[in-house]
Amino acid sequence: MIAEDAQLQRILNKKQPGELGSAQVGSLLLRELGAVPVTLDVKELVSTHMAILAGTGSGKSYTAGVLIEELLSPYNRAAVLIFDPHGEYSTLEELRGHPDFRGEDGYAPKVKILTPDQIRIRISSLDYYDILTLLPAMSDRQQAILNKAFAILKKHKRGGDHRWDVQDLIAAVYEADTSVDEEGNEKRGSSAEALEWKLGQMERSPYFHAYEHLTPPNLLEPGQVTVLQMSEISQDEQQVICAAVLRQTYHARLNTQKENIGPEDENYLPYPVFIILEESHRFAPAHEPARCKQVLRTILGEGRKFGMGIGLITQRPGKVDSDVLSQCMSQFLMRIVNPVDQESLKHGVEAAGRDLLQELPSLTKGQVIVSGACINTPVLCQVRQRRTQHGGTTLNAPEMWMQHFEAHQVQTRQVKEAPLAGRKPARTHRGVSID
Repeated sequence: MIAEDAQLQRILNKKQPGELGSAQVGSLLLRELGAVPVTLDVKELVSTHMAILAGTGSGKSYTAGVLIEELLSPYNRAAVLIFDPHGEYSTLEELRGHPDFRGEDGYAPKVKILTPDQIRIRISSLDYYDILTLLPAMSDRQQAILNKAFAILKKHKRGGDHRWDVQDLIAAVYEADTSVDEEGNEKRGSSAEALEWKLGQMERSPYFHAYEHLTPPNLLEPGQVTVLQMSEISQDEQQVICAAVLRQTYHARLNTQKENIGPEDENYLPYPVFIILEESHRFAPAHEPARCKQVLRTILGEGRKFGMGIGLITQRPGKVDSDVLSQCMSQFLMRIVNPVDQESLKHGVEAAGRDLLQELPSLTKGQVIVSGACINTPVLCQVRQRRTQHGGTTLNAPEMWMQHFEAHQVQTRQVKEAPLAGRKPARTHRGVSID
């Protein structure tokens, strides 16, 4: 006996469409389109962390866009931050004023798109390892002096204003590299000058400032999605910016939840937040050091207690750190043909089951296996159509080549015809030119 659509809908979904805390991302693939809605439990999705794993061109960013639309709907009004390395999420600006996202009480989602020139991280929010990532290669002695300088800086700033700038750190470096001999004479080492030059290079970065800063409440607010566009920023700087924002947001939630800080504090964050990392293999690579990786491990392990959820999106799951990936309890799996990536899913994504994982190479664009804490049982889902435009559309290369070729042909023809159009007709006498 075949189950009715309504019965299947009740069995599969923890939430029903339009309910508080629901996210209707599509419909059951094996039934008529739209007959059995696939509706996720947003509470489980954002608290136990999420991963969208797909091969190139499978529709992972499109699926993420659908999910963000649901999170910003009147029945969720989430606080969402997106790290966007390719500028694919700027079309979310269409959420502003969109009739489908208006609430009866006047609610309308806010959208904040921050371009690289608007990204500001306060230098004093960085730690020793952040600074180390930003500086050119250093000797062991230079690293030891820098580490000692950080300890000196913390000692000097204890009890007062904890903010400091590069010049403060340089002064601490010189203090760290100064020793006193038996006769009481000060002797300065050779590392301080080299470190001063390297720190001076970092000071010229447009992203790290003495006092300007994007605090967690600047970036995260219920009913708002913030997109940090990072396409023009170097890999090392992306790592440090991401690590600094994640770390400070985590501490903001922890300290707010434990009532260590109040509304007067710039980091006061009295609501849960959800942060999405597009191209997450850049931020938590499997077999190489990365500044962000340890911060992510901490948040994925402990963030649930303090209302901080993480969403990872990648086209190369085999290149994502296995400890990071295994802590995402809700999974969206799309077409993956790479054997290494398929093998990594068998160990990192257990909820989907081996039978469903075998379907991954045969899935078409927009088809996804949804499994884990956000739904009662793994399902094959057809992702619904987005209400905002998709910013990561694959370019149609042959069509663009043809358009360029035709435009070039027209331009060439016009150039050839222009001199002829400006010439006077030649005078003739009995058929012979007399000009």
